[in-house]
Amino acid sequence: MKIVTIGRGRIGGGLARLWREAGHDVDELGRDGGDVSDADVVLVAVPGDQVSPALSKVTGLAGKVAIDATNVLPPRGGDAPSNAEEVKSFTGAPVAKSFNMNFAGLFDQVRAQRVRPSNWYVADDGAREVTEQLIRDAGYDPVHVGDLSRARDFEGAVWLLLGISPVGGVFYRFAEPGEL
Repeated sequence: MKIVTIGRGRIGGGLARLWREAGHDVDELGRDGGDVSDADVVLVAVPGDQVSPALSKVTGLAGKVAIDATNVLPPRGGDAPSNAEEVKSFTGAPVAKSFNMNFAGLFDQVRAQRVRPSNWYVADDGAREVTEQLIRDAGYDPVHVGDLSRARDFEGAVWLLLGISPVGGVFYRFAEPGEL
């Protein structure tokens, strides 16, 4: 799969590395933007208040399935109900919200866990399949928690993990009875 990350920091760069290790073709765009015309999927991994400024420097976004990995730290700007819906205003295509509830500092350890950690996500129907595949390819098990209308709730829920996490972060796991 051809993936372009918009953001080369801890989240964008870390996921790019995990996806390359899983066999994907990944390009990373930084502050100067670039073209995503040949991408199958785009990951948006920029500070939450920089979604529109970052995407304004990117061409070829129309019709691209996107995964929004932003957080509302710093507080988001814009008039959209959520960062994910702000991303959707640029793509006009299905969007998912994922990877914002995982700690980038633990990406190097995810595949070494005895049981695969979970990764919550919300998504439009047209983004679910690719999002679940990329979650698995990064070393997590996907946990669908709603459609994109829940993105703002999902963005606000990050405080739950920040409130319990020790220095460096935590993995979390949700499983059906008998699954562990």
